[in-house]
Amino acid sequence: MQIITTKAELERSVQACKMKGQTVGLVPTMGALHEGHASLVRRCVSENDVTVVSVFVNPTQFNNKEDLLKYPRSLERDAELLESIGAHFVFAPEPEEMYNAEEMNKPFQFDFNGLDQVMEGKMRPGHFNGVVQVVSRLFYLVKPDRAYFGEKDFQQLAIIHFMVERSALAGTFGNLQIIGCPIVRELSGLALSSRNERLSAGEKQTALNISKTLFASLNWAKQPNASVHDVQQRVIDDINAVPGLEVEYYEIVDQATLLPTDTFRNAIGCVTVYCGPVRLIDNIKYD
Repeated sequence: MQIITTKAELERSVQACKMKGQTVGLVPTMGALHEGHASLVRRCVSENDVTVVSVFVNPTQFNNKEDLLKYPRSLERDAELLESIGAHFVFAPEPEEMYNAEEMNKPFQFDFNGLDQVMEGKMRPGHFNGVVQVVSRLFYLVKPDRAYFGEKDFQQLAIIHFMVERSALAGTFGNLQIIGCPIVRELSGLALSSRNERLSAGEKQTALNISKTLFASLNWAKQPNASVHDVQQRVIDDINAVPGLEVEYYEIVDQATLLPTDTFRNAIGCVTVYCGPVRLIDNIKYD
């Protein structure tokens, strides 16, 4: 496995593989890798001749600079994991390599057709502009056949699908396929996240109530005359009743449009909860 730190070297290395007729898969990450990331990489390795994993804490998608500073970084450990599961290239650039000064300081603009105005977009203005900025940059550099993303960040996945579909007519990213992969959970049910590293043992135990409540809501939704509004409010109330947890939002939306829905058909419930100072996200599909 090769660790690459410059865009020029990345493009040369990937192009050499493509010249041999090899397929290339990409797994974009911000590092601090866990089994959830590993599952994406394993699938990428199984479906492509060459696997590229980016390890880059992207500064332009953080609207909270303190959150950026606290984000865990562990490149050496990440590289050991990636090599053990078959990745071929790790792209780990510095911010100055990815962006020039203007790109770093001037907000990236993209028309998301409203997908960025709800849930995470409402709470973190500009966040998805930064996500699309870095992901599109990686797509241009690697020109992968397939790119893999976890469904835990469901809104992010929907936005990336939209970006690629919008670019399809222009052939910007070729015939790129976006592959969404299921949430990976601990046996307890807690969704794996790099942010879990910031939880104390007690906070981690408390955080189990998030997924526990989401799974319980599947049964609530099946009750006769159950309404989306009532289930949504019950999830919020039950999580907020746990000392140490505070719901930022819980919304049940249509999986395709991310807009509020009054039916559980094709619906997904997306939640953000503060466990102490740590902001955690999760979701559950109702259909």
